[in-house]
Amino acid sequence: MALLDQERTKLILEALKNIEYGSVTITIHDGAITQIDKTEKTRFESKRSTTKNQRV
Repeated sequence: MALLDQERTKLILEALKNIEYGSVTITIHDGAITQIDKTEKTRFESKRSTTKNQRV
């Protein structure tokens, strides 16, 4: 059972290490990890027009 826990721990750590924006959800049933979900988001910089603040 310890080997199985090490594998799951490794998967969780890899998911956390490789994510910039998003979430990692760990699902547990009866005290055991049964599922790991990773949701990753891609963020883009906002380029708003500043013409309102500029005078011609």
